[in-house]
Amino acid sequence: MKPRKPKRKLVAEINVVPYIDVTLVLMVIFMITAPLLMQGVKVELPSANSAPMDSTDQEPFIVSIKGDGTYWIDVKGINETQSLKTVKERVTKILRQKPQTPILVWGDTAVDYGSVVNLMSELQLAGATSVGLVTEPASQ
Repeated sequence: MKPRKPKRKLVAEINVVPYIDVTLVLMVIFMITAPLLMQGVKVELPSANSAPMDSTDQEPFIVSIKGDGTYWIDVKGINETQSLKTVKERVTKILRQKPQTPILVWGDTAVDYGSVVNLMSELQLAGATSVGLVTEPASQ
């Protein structure tokens, strides 16, 4: 009779090194692509000495006003021109689902002040408790 080989004990450890490698690669990819995801209509933002907004985990809803007074919103990565009534309806829907969503206005420097104020009042009527104005940092 042949001598029996001793049974090998099963190892219940998971090798996590490949998972760490994949995680680091994904982190680098996200760090590179995150700044590229900021989309919007090209507007000439005014410059001002202002403090940056507090960062939140919620992605902001951006409404742009071009120099000719048209309103633009970003819908799933596609910029669409909208009427003020449609912008108000969209903001109302978004704020019903996510009440803490920050609303930002990108206004061109050539836009009439009354148009910006009108948009901000309509956004507040839609339920936005605070509306932020986006500016370029002033060069010193």
